[in-house]
Amino acid sequence: MTLMNIRLELGRSRGTPQGDSRHGYEFTAPLTPEGHLDAAAWKTHRAACTVRSFRPGAEERQGLLRHVGQGWRFDYVPGEAGDDEPFFKLDRHVIAPGLYVSVTEEDGEQRPFKIVSVTPAR
Repeated sequence: MTLMNIRLELGRSRGTPQGDSRHGYEFTAPLTPEGHLDAAAWKTHRAACTVRSFRPGAEERQGLLRHVGQGWRFDYVPGEAGDDEPFFKLDRHVIAPGLYVSVTEEDGEQRPFKIVSVTPAR
Protein backbone atom coordinates (compact mmCIF):
# COMPACT_ATOMS: atom_id res chain seq x y z
CA MET A 1 0.00 0.00 0.00
CA THR A 2 1.21 3.46 -0.89
CA LEU A 3 -0.47 6.77 -0.13
CA MET A 4 -0.87 8.68 -3.37
CA ASN A 5 -1.84 12.22 -4.31
CA ILE A 6 -4.48 12.12 -7.05
CA ARG A 7 -5.63 15.06 -9.18
CA LEU A 8 -8.97 15.01 -10.98
CA GLU A 9 -10.07 17.63 -13.52
CA LEU A 10 -13.51 18.08 -15.01
CA GLY A 11 -13.81 15.96 -18.13
CA ARG A 12 -15.58 16.61 -21.38
CA SER A 13 -19.34 16.87 -21.14
CA ARG A 14 -22.23 18.69 -22.79
CA GLY A 15 -21.55 21.88 -20.83
CA THR A 16 -17.76 21.67 -21.05
CA PRO A 17 -16.78 20.10 -24.40
CA GLN A 18 -13.07 20.67 -23.70
CA GLY A 19 -13.23 19.85 -19.99
CA ASP A 20 -11.98 22.35 -17.40
CA SER A 21 -8.68 22.13 -15.52
CA ARG A 22 -9.93 24.86 -13.12
CA HIS A 23 -12.66 22.54 -11.77
CA GLY A 24 -11.58 19.46 -9.89
CA TYR A 25 -10.23 17.71 -6.85
CA GLU A 26 -6.89 16.86 -5.32
CA PHE A 27 -6.99 14.06 -2.79
CA THR A 28 -4.77 11.59 -0.98
CA ALA A 29 -5.67 7.90 -0.91
CA PRO A 30 -4.02 4.51 -0.38
CA LEU A 31 -3.73 2.46 -3.56
CA THR A 32 -2.98 -1.19 -4.09
CA PRO A 33 -0.18 -2.13 -6.53
CA GLU A 34 -2.93 -2.70 -9.14
CA GLY A 35 -4.21 0.89 -8.72
CA HIS A 36 -7.40 0.23 -6.75
CA LEU A 37 -8.32 2.11 -3.59
CA ASP A 38 -7.21 0.07 -0.58
CA ALA A 39 -10.08 0.03 1.95
CA ALA A 40 -8.06 -1.82 4.62
CA ALA A 41 -5.19 0.68 4.41
CA TRP A 42 -7.68 3.56 4.42
CA LYS A 43 -8.87 2.45 7.89
CA THR A 44 -5.31 2.87 9.20
CA HIS A 45 -4.54 6.12 7.36
CA ARG A 46 -7.95 7.81 7.18
CA ALA A 47 -6.74 11.05 8.78
CA ALA A 48 -4.20 11.47 5.94
CA CYS A 49 -6.87 10.91 3.26
CA THR A 50 -7.80 14.53 2.64
CA VAL A 51 -9.43 16.29 -0.31
CA ARG A 52 -9.32 19.78 -1.76
CA SER A 53 -12.16 20.77 -4.08
CA PHE A 54 -11.71 23.71 -6.47
CA ARG A 55 -13.79 25.36 -9.19
CA PRO A 56 -14.15 28.80 -10.80
CA GLY A 57 -16.22 31.27 -8.82
CA ALA A 58 -16.29 29.18 -5.64
CA GLU A 59 -14.17 29.00 -2.53
CA GLU A 60 -11.95 25.96 -2.17
CA ARG A 61 -13.32 23.32 0.14
CA GLN A 62 -11.29 20.98 2.33
CA GLY A 63 -12.53 17.62 3.54
CA LEU A 64 -11.85 13.91 3.87
CA LEU A 65 -12.08 10.86 1.66
CA ARG A 66 -14.51 8.45 3.31
CA HIS A 67 -15.27 4.79 2.69
CA VAL A 68 -18.93 3.95 3.38
CA GLY A 69 -20.03 0.36 2.72
CA GLN A 70 -18.62 -0.40 -0.72
CA GLY A 71 -18.68 3.25 -1.77
CA TRP A 72 -16.30 6.18 -1.56
CA ARG A 73 -17.17 9.84 -1.09
CA PHE A 74 -15.73 13.21 -0.25
CA ASP A 75 -17.00 14.51 3.09
CA TYR A 76 -16.57 18.19 3.90
CA VAL A 77 -18.44 18.39 7.23
CA PRO A 78 -18.14 15.16 9.26
CA GLY A 79 -21.49 14.01 10.57
CA GLU A 80 -23.47 16.03 8.02
CA ALA A 81 -24.68 13.83 5.15
CA GLY A 82 -25.95 16.65 2.91
CA ASP A 83 -22.45 17.88 2.01
CA ASP A 84 -21.05 14.55 0.76
CA GLU A 85 -19.99 14.07 -2.86
CA PRO A 86 -20.09 10.35 -3.75
CA PHE A 87 -18.14 8.59 -6.47
CA PHE A 88 -19.86 6.24 -8.89
CA LYS A 89 -18.56 2.71 -8.23
CA LEU A 90 -15.05 3.89 -7.38
CA ASP A 91 -14.39 0.55 -5.67
CA ARG A 92 -14.29 -1.01 -9.18
CA HIS A 93 -12.11 1.59 -10.91
CA VAL A 94 -8.37 1.61 -11.45
CA ILE A 95 -6.87 4.95 -10.47
CA ALA A 96 -4.39 5.85 -13.22
CA PRO A 97 -3.67 8.95 -15.33
CA GLY A 98 -5.87 9.25 -18.41
CA LEU A 99 -8.77 7.24 -16.96
CA TYR A 100 -12.08 8.75 -15.82
CA VAL A 101 -14.22 8.56 -12.67
CA SER A 102 -17.63 10.11 -11.92
CA VAL A 103 -18.50 12.25 -8.91
CA THR A 104 -21.97 13.46 -7.92
CA GLU A 105 -21.26 17.01 -6.88
CA GLU A 106 -22.98 19.20 -4.30
CA ASP A 107 -25.57 20.37 -6.85
CA GLY A 108 -26.70 16.75 -7.38
CA GLU A 109 -25.19 16.47 -10.88
CA GLN A 110 -22.94 13.53 -11.68
CA ARG A 111 -19.93 14.67 -13.72
CA PRO A 112 -16.97 12.91 -15.34
CA PHE A 113 -13.49 13.70 -14.06
CA LYS A 114 -10.25 12.80 -15.74
CA ILE A 115 -7.45 11.46 -13.58
CA VAL A 116 -4.58 13.73 -14.59
CA SER A 117 -1.92 12.70 -12.09
CA VAL A 118 -1.16 10.05 -9.50
CA THR A 119 2.02 10.72 -7.50
CA PRO A 120 3.42 9.42 -4.19
CA ALA A 121 2.37 11.41 -1.14
CA ARG A 122 5.10 12.83 1.05
